Amino acid sequence: MRLTGRRVSSSGPVASALFVAFAAALLPNSREAAADPVFSVSSTDLAPGKTIGRDLLFDQSECKGGNRSPQISWRGAPANTRSFAVTIFDPDAPGRGWWHWAVAGIPAGTDRLPGNASASGVLRKMGAIEARNDWDTDGYGGPCPPPGKPHRYIVTVYALDGADSRLRQGTPALMFEHEIRTMTIASAQMTFTYGR
Repeated sequence: MRLTGRRVSSSGPVASALFVAFAAALLPNSREAAADPVFSVSSTDLAPGKTIGRDLLFDQSECKGGNRSPQISWRGAPANTRSFAVTIFDPDAPGRGWWHWAVAGIPAGTDRLPGNASASGVLRKMGAIEARNDWDTDGYGGPCPPPGKPHRYIVTVYALDGADSRLRQGTPALMFEHEIRTMTIASAQMTFTYGR
C-alpha cells in the first residue's frame, strides 16, 4: 500500500485551526487567571537579610532592647476571613520552644499592624487580645536568645473563620495557639533569625 501525502499550506484553514488550538493550550484559562492571590506576610522590620534592630529585642535580661513589636503586613487572605491572629514563636529554644507573642481578635478588614502595636495600645483600640508570653508578661516579648547559634523566629498570620473565641487577655500563649488553630482557614509565615 502506498501512502500519498498532501501538502498543507501554512496559510490554509487547517494551519489556522492548529495555531488557535496551540495558542489556547498555552494561555491560562479565565478561571485560573482569576484565582485568589497567595496569602503572604511581610514586614519592614524583618526583611530578609536585614539585621533586626535593638528596638525589637526584649527589654530585660541581657538584651536591654526596646521590646517593640515589629511592623507586620499581610495580603491575599481568603474572602471568608472573619478575623486574624498573629504569633511569633522560637522553635530553637530549649524544651517545647518559646512563645514571644500571640494576638487574636484582629478585625477582618485589617491588613497590617504598625510597629509597637503591642505596647502602644493599637491592639486594644481594635478590640484584639494578647496572650501571656513565655517571658511571663502580657503582649509582645522580644527575642533574647542565649549566646551561641542564632535562633529562628517564626511569624505566623492566621486567617480565622470566626471573630469570637474563648480567649481572654493574659491567657498563656500555648492555649492561644491551640484555640487559634481550631478556627484557622489559612495561614502565612515568614522566618527571621537572631543570635548573640
